Order: sequence, then C-alpha cells, then structure tokens
Amino acid sequence: MGVLARFNRLTCDARRVRVVPAHAPTGAFRRYVLSTDHKTIGVQFLVTGAFMALLGALLALVMRVQIAWPGAEVPVIGASLFPGTGGSVPPDVYAALFTMHGTIMTFFVIIPLLTGAFGNYLIPLMIGAHDMAFPKLNALSYWLLWPGIVCMLLAFGAPGGGPGSGWTAYAPLSTIGAYAPGSLDGQTYWLLGVMFAGLSSLVGSINYLVTVAKMRAPGLTLGKLPLTVWGLCIAAVIQLLALPVLTSAGALMAMDRALETGFFSPSQGSGEPLLWQHLFWFYSHPAVYVMVLPAMGLVSDIMSAHARKAIFGYSAMVLSMLSIAGLGFIVWGHHMFTSGMDPRLEVGFLASTSLIALPSGVKVFNWIATLWGGRIRLTAAMQCAIGFVALFVIGGLSGLWLASTPNDAYMHDTYTVVAHFHYIVVGGSLLAMFGAVYHWFPKMFGRRLSEALGTIHFVGTFVLLNCVFLPMHQLGFAGMIRRSSDPYTLPGMEALQPLNAFVTWSAMLLGLWQLWFLVNIVLSLVAGSAAGRNPWRARGLEWLAASPPGPGNFDAPVAVSLGPYAYGIGLDEGEESRPASGVARTEGHA
Repeated sequence: MGVLARFNRLTCDARRVRVVPAHAPTGAFRRYVLSTDHKTIGVQFLVTGAFMALLGALLALVMRVQIAWPGAEVPVIGASLFPGTGGSVPPDVYAALFTMHGTIMTFFVIIPLLTGAFGNYLIPLMIGAHDMAFPKLNALSYWLLWPGIVCMLLAFGAPGGGPGSGWTAYAPLSTIGAYAPGSLDGQTYWLLGVMFAGLSSLVGSINYLVTVAKMRAPGLTLGKLPLTVWGLCIAAVIQLLALPVLTSAGALMAMDRALETGFFSPSQGSGEPLLWQHLFWFYSHPAVYVMVLPAMGLVSDIMSAHARKAIFGYSAMVLSMLSIAGLGFIVWGHHMFTSGMDPRLEVGFLASTSLIALPSGVKVFNWIATLWGGRIRLTAAMQCAIGFVALFVIGGLSGLWLASTPNDAYMHDTYTVVAHFHYIVVGGSLLAMFGAVYHWFPKMFGRRLSEALGTIHFVGTFVLLNCVFLPMHQLGFAGMIRRSSDPYTLPGMEALQPLNAFVTWSAMLLGLWQLWFLVNIVLSLVAGSAAGRNPWRARGLEWLAASPPGPGNFDAPVAVSLGPYAYGIGLDEGEESRPASGVARTEGHA
C-alpha cells in the first residue's frame, strides 16, 4: 500500500494525473492536418522536411552540373543546361541557387527533421508522457514553418531576382538594392523566411524543455533520461539563447533594406558590415550543434539497443554534450579569421574551437566502447549509426585544420570548407536520420522496414557520400574557391575539371540511390510485416506503447525504476516484451 500511495502522490504532483486526451478528431483533415497530437505533428515535420530536402538536393545538382561542365553540353542530358546563355548558369542565378540551397537545407531540412520530426515524436514517448506540455503551441511550431517555406519559394520569382548573398547574407551585399515602396525583393523574402523558421524553432524549443521538466514519468530522473532526449533538450537551450540574436539581426537588416536605417551598410550612414557577421555566427555556429547533438543522441540510443549493451560512460556522454554546447557559444569568431580580426582575439577563438575536439573525442571513444564486447546486430539502423561515427570523425578532423588561423588563411572560402561542413551536417546528420527512421519506423507505423533493402541503401549511400565530399578536400587544397559558377577562369584550375565531373556524377548517383529508401518505405507501408510493440527488445519507455501508439500513448500510467540502458537486467534475451498493463515499469522489458 505504501508503494502504491507513493506512486499516486508522484503522478498527481507537478506532472498531474495522466488522462488520455481527445486526440482523435473526426474527419481526415482535422485528424492529419489540424491535429495537436505530438505524433501527427512529428510525421508532418518528417514529410515536410523530406519535401524540402528534395528541393534543396535538386538545387545542389544544378550547381554541381554547372561546376563540372560550365558552358558545355551536360553529358547526362546531352544538351546545355541553360540554352541561350552559352550553356552556363547566369552568375546571378547561380548566386541565388547556392543561397537557397544552403538556407533550405539548414533551416528547412536538417533542423526541422532532427528537432521537429524526431523531437516531437519521441520526447513524450521516451519520458512516459501522454503528449507535449502545450499541444496547441506544438501545432503552431509546425505551421509557423510554412510561411517561411512560402517566402523562400517566392524569393525566386521576386522583383530583382532571387537572393544572391549566400546563406550567410553578409552585408553590405545583402543590404544594397532596397525594394521599391509597395514591393518585396528576393533578399527581403529570404529574411522573412529565415525569421519564420526561427520562430518555429523557438516555439518548439520552449515546449520541449517544459515537457521534459514537468511531464517525466515518476522515477525518471535526469540521470536516467535517454541521450536522445538530452541531445534534443540541449539543442533547445541553444535555440532559446541564440535564436533571438539572429532574429533581431534579421529585423535590423530588413529595416536597412526598407527604411535605409544603416545598421550594417556603410553607404547608409555609420553601418558596420562586420556587426552582421558577429550576430549571424553567434547563432549559426551553435546552430551546427543544434543539428549534431540530436543526431548524437539518436545514434547513442540506436547503438545501445542493437549492441544489447548499456551505453558506455553515460555521465561522460551527457557532460560532453553540455561541453560542446557551451563551447559552441565562444567559437563564432573562427568564421572571421580573414576579416581583419585582432590576432589576439584569433588566438582565443582558435583555442576554444580546438577544445571542442575533446568532448567530441570522448563521445567517439564511448561509442566504440559501447560496441566493444556487445552482442551487435548489424541491422540497417546499426549500420547507419556506425557510418555516422565514421563520417563525424572525418569531418571533425578537417575542422581542426580550419580552426588553425594560418591554415584558415589559405583554406577560407575554398572547397575544403564545403567538404568539412557537409561531412558533419550532410554525411553525419543524414545517416543519423536514416538510422532513426530504420529504428523507430516500426513504432511510428507498426510495420518493419526491409533489412535487405536497408543494407543496400546504407552501403551505397555511405560509399557515394565519400565519393562526393572526400575529393572536395583535394579541390580545396588545390585552391578551388567556392560560390563561383566558373572556377576554371582562375589560372591552373582547368586541371580540376575531371575531379569535379567525378564529384558531380557521384552526387547524381547519390540522389538516385535514395530511391532504395523510398521503395523500402512504400513496400513496408503497403505490405510490411507487423512490428509488434518492441521488435528490437529495447529498454526505452517508448517501446511500452503500442505500435503505432494510440491517443495518450500508453495503456496505463508509466513508472520507472531502471534507466533506458539497463540491458542484461530483467527478462532474458530471447523473451518477448510484455504490453504495459496497470503500472508499467521499465524493468519489465528486455
């Protein structure tokens, strides 16, 4: 009786009594479009992010074709890409292409997929909650993304052409050409789109933190939180602290363009272009960790489940995440080494940037130690997790080169920077997201994906990612600059055309290879085998719920006595997990 009384007191405390909410409105439109259920919103983010990823990838392929064969017939289609312009992409169009590609992939693909899709779907399930703390605010976070998407699409056809200042929008290039009264130009649409995306992330971050703080199941202390939840919460803190800076800077730049206030443009008074760089990178470098930290959490949970072993050094993993986030706020200046910064400041930013390698190294060694001695099952999810670690190491090592001021003086704005960034954000985060889909797809849709097709998809994707981005290091070492529609106009660059053609062919094949992933999903949804509640025999709370979870997520209140990585405790390896009934406890699952 004493245990039951304590349980009732805990569930009725700050977390309130868990009542199944009415998340099943009548009608498909209200159920799948206007829903406030965190699971539906997570799937909405997932589908929207996938659509924007397709758009961003198409923009990248157009740029790659231009770089490989500028002004010539494209071998894959046997014709010029832009007839009537000598075959070349016009410089202003090319500038708009790389601006929109970087912006879409960063603000409308990677962040919404990692934090919006998986954050929405997994956080309540992983902490034993029936939903987010503020369901309507949660729906708002998704719908705020759409005005940003519309603004980005309108930017291409706006008066004066699309935005051509790069996704970094450096002033004064981004402040010149103020729009005429009563009209909007591409750069202003771009600013509006970024601000809407920022508001979406800000609203979602508030919801995540309140949900984890107030709605955890009894017994689920901070020391027992899954690393996925830790990664998402730390990313939310970064967003709360850094996003207001970028949003404010965007508002000031919009005023420069509309009202000629002169915050960033010297031609409009006492404007300081470098002020924009400081404000932009104060957010945008921590934003890299908004994309990486959730991926690290997802990979950690996947590895632990498919190695049947507790995560090695749980406390060290959490502290390393916190350290990466903290150091991320004091490294923004390494993006500005060539801007005329005082050498004494350069030394400080060099040191702080290099220090990030320490907690990153801790995570890599802990992942390896988690695999060591484990009963590894090389599922598609596990393959993607291991591939993430490999690409993360390659991208991290090239980051150390760029953190060195003498090296950066040569490599800045070369393709070495492109290679480093894409290894971390595209290679690493992309594989983490694929692994997360393979791992949690059975929970989302109640069906398992084909492991054979998953392996084919992973192997080809991993090889082709390296074929695309590894040669970019060599292009950068040779001095090839980025953001140029025809880099061969510089002396000695003609010799790089065959390597650029190889990268472009690899990028095309990489895009086509994702059809394996699409086919796998379609076949699974149509005729996939039933997954059951816990196909991986994992220990997390989310596997107590039905697959897919119904309204309210759980059949009964959830209490926790063991953490999500307590493998080897409780049921035997071969015993199936039992559905939750009464008071479900994590020690009842294997």
